[in-house]
Amino acid sequence: MFILKKAVVNKYKSYTSEQVVQLESDVTTLVGKNESGKTAFLESLAKLNYFTDDKDFEFDEVKDYPRNELKKYKRSGDDFEPVTCTFQIDQETIDQIEADLGEGVLTTDSFSVAMKYGSGRTWYHINCNEKKYLEGLQNKLDFDDTTRNKIIKFDTVKAVIDSEPGEDEQFASVIKHIKDTIVSKGYDWERKLVDAYVTKKYISPRLPRFWYFDEYHELPSRISINAIRNNTTTDGLTKQQLETAKALFELAVIDVEELANASSFESFIAELEATSNEITDQIFEYWSTNNNLEIEFKIESIHRHNQQMEKILDIRVKNKRHRITLPLKNRSKGFNWFFSFIVWFSKIQDEKDKNFILLLDEPGLNLHASAQADLLRFINDLSDSYQIIYSTHSPFMVESDALHRVRTVYDSDDGSIISEAIQEKDPDTLFPLQAALGYDIAQNLFVSKNNLLVEGPSDLNYLTFMSNFLEGKGREGLRDDITIVPVGGLDKVTSFISLLRGSKLNISCLLDSFNNAKGKQRLDGMIQSKIIKDKHVRFFDEFAGDDYDKADIEDIFEKAEYLGIFEEVFPDHKGIKVSDLDKKKPTILLQLKAMRSGNDFNHYKPSQRLLSMQLDSDYFSDETLDRFEAMFKEVNSLY
Repeated sequence: MFILKKAVVNKYKSYTSEQVVQLESDVTTLVGKNESGKTAFLESLAKLNYFTDDKDFEFDEVKDYPRNELKKYKRSGDDFEPVTCTFQIDQETIDQIEADLGEGVLTTDSFSVAMKYGSGRTWYHINCNEKKYLEGLQNKLDFDDTTRNKIIKFDTVKAVIDSEPGEDEQFASVIKHIKDTIVSKGYDWERKLVDAYVTKKYISPRLPRFWYFDEYHELPSRISINAIRNNTTTDGLTKQQLETAKALFELAVIDVEELANASSFESFIAELEATSNEITDQIFEYWSTNNNLEIEFKIESIHRHNQQMEKILDIRVKNKRHRITLPLKNRSKGFNWFFSFIVWFSKIQDEKDKNFILLLDEPGLNLHASAQADLLRFINDLSDSYQIIYSTHSPFMVESDALHRVRTVYDSDDGSIISEAIQEKDPDTLFPLQAALGYDIAQNLFVSKNNLLVEGPSDLNYLTFMSNFLEGKGREGLRDDITIVPVGGLDKVTSFISLLRGSKLNISCLLDSFNNAKGKQRLDGMIQSKIIKDKHVRFFDEFAGDDYDKADIEDIFEKAEYLGIFEEVFPDHKGIKVSDLDKKKPTILLQLKAMRSGNDFNHYKPSQRLLSMQLDSDYFSDETLDRFEAMFKEVNSLY
């Protein structure tokens, strides 16, 4: 399954400037207030490759191009690309391409596809090495070296098929093979014929389809069978509601034409109820609010004002505890949303090709906070099989331990802005994240005017201990007015910077070296956005010495000193010498992990043990004390 890595949206409704959005492989959350541009972003993705034919999910320059720039755009005669998506190619597809064309012919593991307002889809970055393909043809077609030498003089497939083979039958057969396969089964791209073949045969059929769901897809209480049969919106039935109602009948395997002409409805009700029971069981896996509900169906015939008979499906919800039924629309809107979502979602679950990306616009907007937690659990479970992007402005739909998934959407004078860096100037955008983090902040932070963000509690222990140790020797430790704030992991650093900066507090960071490019990219983005100054983000490798390109706080100690603390906690590893460590590993934590056959250990325990050790005043070397003191002096200067 291809994974959507990045989306670029520009000149689409409220997006008047280019927005580059990095997306998570499982769940991405768009957070922003109403009218900020969340729905427009989801729509732009859906229109790239919607899961079914729907005129509402096709680009229309009159409706979609920013209105105040439309006249100028039309005069220009340009054909603009409002959305471009970059996908990661899965290994199975790569293996199939290499088995077909030869190993190394495909030179990339990702590609991009864009939609233009006028001319439709355009493919980018599907790069194949045509010369390598030509060189590998001998193994596939088993021709002699003379023919091979003729072929490999060419750099492109186009040059080969345009050449004159003369009386060389083998060469002519090679040209015929290329024309019958690469050329005839690819797109009509004259210059990049192997790229065109790979795109048409392997990429285009597997391009993920986007599946969009919002509150307008909720089932109505009463559905006209004629409306379903004639595919018309009547009695206030919206197009989306009609589609969901049709999905319900498809799910129940009911022939609407047969139902419309039937005089008895018992068999149809039985099918609907069997389907309803299955759906309800799914709902109650995630619906903890009230387990006493069930769906009931009735089919009735009514006379219209023109005296024509019409059949109506009446959907009701029964509360088994209170023994009453009410129309679906009169029950909890949250339950209605969940039921409708499962019905609509079942439309794609039954398909053999499940290569879908789910776009959920304000899911569970009317759900109680605890039910929204259930919905988040449902979304996380779905993400095992589907990539999901959803929008929200509810703090209960933001997971405080997954803030790396969040992208904020903000409406500015320059149009809608999507960013990983939280916009401090807009408190309404910031609020859901502040609320979601409220509990974590209450548990983990004692915020002061000056805050030093570190990764975890072990850093807090080491810094506190060494600051006190240095001060006991008359040397400089950490200033008393600086509060050390453990944020619970490197992935939360950027979120805490933004939230605390929004409170007009002084913030600096003292961090382990980043092990992944994504975390560093987020932090660099905040620096470029001037949310935090470059000099206020410091890393332990700056103070560990010239021998370190990467470092954790443990590397500021002399190795023998840290080993002394380590063996207090892990007596089974007593007697480890510095010479026993693998110097190829960049940090002492990784070196000790290697000593333990790749098994990691609790990094917090040595720091906790240090606090209670009765150490002599000369336990730490001058080199260790100098490094810690230099670090504290530098940190103090930042405030």
